[in-house]
Amino acid sequence: MTTASPTSVDPVPIPPDDDPGGGVLGARYRALTLGIVSVVLVIAFEATAVNTAMPTAARELDGLGLYAFAFSGYFTTTLFALVVSGQWCDRSGPLRPLFTGIAVFGVGLVVAGTAPGMWVFVAGRAIQGLGGGLVIVALYVVVGRAYPDRLRPAVFAAFSSAWVLPSILGPLVSGAVTQHLGWRWVFLAVPALILLPLAVMGPALARSEREHPVVRGAAFDRRRTLLAAMAAAGAGLLQYAGQRRDLVGLLPGIAGAALLVPAVLGLLPRGTLRAGRGLPTVILLRGLAAGAFLGAEAFVPLMMTTQRDLSPTLSGLTLTSGGLTWALGSWLQGRPGAERYREAMIRGGFVLTAVAIAGAALVLVPAVPAWAAAVAWGVGGIGMGMAIATVSVLMMKLSAPEDAGANSAALQMSDALGNVLLTGLAGVMFAALGGGTLAAAHEGGEAAGSPGAFAVILLSMAAVALIGALLSGRVRTKA
Repeated sequence: MTTASPTSVDPVPIPPDDDPGGGVLGARYRALTLGIVSVVLVIAFEATAVNTAMPTAARELDGLGLYAFAFSGYFTTTLFALVVSGQWCDRSGPLRPLFTGIAVFGVGLVVAGTAPGMWVFVAGRAIQGLGGGLVIVALYVVVGRAYPDRLRPAVFAAFSSAWVLPSILGPLVSGAVTQHLGWRWVFLAVPALILLPLAVMGPALARSEREHPVVRGAAFDRRRTLLAAMAAAGAGLLQYAGQRRDLVGLLPGIAGAALLVPAVLGLLPRGTLRAGRGLPTVILLRGLAAGAFLGAEAFVPLMMTTQRDLSPTLSGLTLTSGGLTWALGSWLQGRPGAERYREAMIRGGFVLTAVAIAGAALVLVPAVPAWAAAVAWGVGGIGMGMAIATVSVLMMKLSAPEDAGANSAALQMSDALGNVLLTGLAGVMFAALGGGTLAAAHEGGEAAGSPGAFAVILLSMAAVALIGALLSGRVRTKA
């Protein structure tokens, strides 16, 4: 059963398979595809640059204890923005939420780049999350409304391909800027790149909206909006309680769970948390994949700087291989004939992801070369590219046209929720095992101490990926 959408999209026919426009770069779709890819390109560059600069930013702001918040704070506000964007897209099309999200994303970058302290920095990341949530759902709705079934795998493969150049240049540029100009310029320079997608995709999106008009005038569902606010507030309270780890933190922890659980049950398709067959499991797997891989990835640059004495540039480059091979994995699932192997691709993707995360932990052994982490992350990128893109294709396939916005929001909601909970859990384990103290000691020139905090985080995230592999068979609906 799909998540009910409070509004409906006008049932305009999707372009047929024999459309003369050809492929995603054919005459009909070229401008729209380039516009979409340009947006993903900016988001990808920001993500790779931030991963590289984050350890330095946290240390200079005296905020290593809140290191995980800088990542999970982004996804906490995204939880709210995803639901708002889904309803906004179903009500009036994706154009307005997309451009509003781009603008808000830019504001968040400026706030983070000028932050005087770690809490203001986290607030800037939270503002970015609002913008990012609006943008990503709008992009999925554009794909669902404007492209025929046969082209959607190629579009999602293009999403992943857009990470290739940022994965190569992002760590190099961000590391150089961080070392020579300061980490703040990593955040303050990115807003200039926002002008590119605004110029490229504006006319193409406007034309798409004319070709696929929506039924206007339906009001936002106040109940779903309230549930989204509850989910974001609940996730934030749980993260705060986890950071305190004392009796005082017990009350916000209970309040957070009381807000989050009913909100998640109301926002995700029925049966998601129990891995119901078909769409519910598809939605659940998106959260497990994103949370496991990105929860581990958030700590890899910090691990490389504190445990292997790498510079910000080299520690960021550790993740480059994952961005490159992610595109390869996504390309593989988009090849002709892949439709018959969707389930196997998801299972294989999760297994590769688990192997990669566990493999990255091996660099904590001094005898293992540091470049082994980059090799492991390359393996994980292939797995994530296969799993994430395949899950996205299945979500579209299992969604009625009038539910495209709501189910796209549910998919991204699961993604954000997985990131919030698993990155937050990683942050709790990091703090509980003395990770912040160890990193601070390393910055002061003392021994970095036991690598146990990083090992526990990585092995726990690998276990989550294995759970995803076990559940992958439930994406197949019963006859």
